[in-house]
Amino acid sequence: MTKSPAAEPRRSFDGVAEIYHGIRPSYPAPMFEDLFQLLPNHPAILEVGPGTGQATRDLLSRGAAVHAIEIGPAMAAKLREALPSPALTITIGDFEEVDIGEHGFDAVFSATAYHWISSKAQVDRPANVLKPGGVVAVVDLNQVSSPDDKGFFAAAQPIYERYGEGHAGPQAPERNAVDPPIHRVLRGDPRFLNVEVRAYDWNQTYTAASYRKLMLSYSSTQMMTQAARQGLLDDMENFVRDQFGDQVTRPIVVTLTTARVT
Repeated sequence: MTKSPAAEPRRSFDGVAEIYHGIRPSYPAPMFEDLFQLLPNHPAILEVGPGTGQATRDLLSRGAAVHAIEIGPAMAAKLREALPSPALTITIGDFEEVDIGEHGFDAVFSATAYHWISSKAQVDRPANVLKPGGVVAVVDLNQVSSPDDKGFFAAAQPIYERYGEGHAGPQAPERNAVDPPIHRVLRGDPRFLNVEVRAYDWNQTYTAASYRKLMLSYSSTQMMTQAARQGLLDDMENFVRDQFGDQVTRPIVVTLTTARVT
């Protein structure tokens, strides 16, 4: 048995660009309203890891000029196809390495992708590319502990464990206890001021078939051997259909962490 040919987890999404585009959720409209209150009119935004445009569409619709840095060529191609806007520039490459000049952007924005960036680059790169007073804005999807899932995730753990994908690390927090890691990173760097975290409830509900597609869009699933991946997806789809009435609710809190560069 062989694993996915992707060399590292963050590059694995490129092999499922179509599935990713069809199944990954967008983000709450109030989040963008809060973000744009911090920015000038028609801001120049550097987006890190846009995927296939789940947040890019909202940035463009609010008048931003977006320069998107996407590491996956297939993801970038799908983004270009989905959003053929003259206000969108796409660079294929690693955010930590591409040459994008200095102090030219009003905001560095990343939705559900900034955790792939090294801790040092998470702060060094925005400090270099933002205009004075510019905003770094990081969005995280945080799964929380909530009765909204009707016990699904606890009940499903034996299936994940059967394929070596059981949960490791801290348990999911309560809704009012979400604290994304980037919050501490930015607060600990004197180059950034006015560090704030805003939170938005954003549950997502899936059928058994659509939850299978969601799982297939995850890097951890892509990095499994083909046989293990197939077994996990088959067992989980059957479990959702047979034991949970063909419905899964992921209890989600979206966080928007923002700070201004000095």
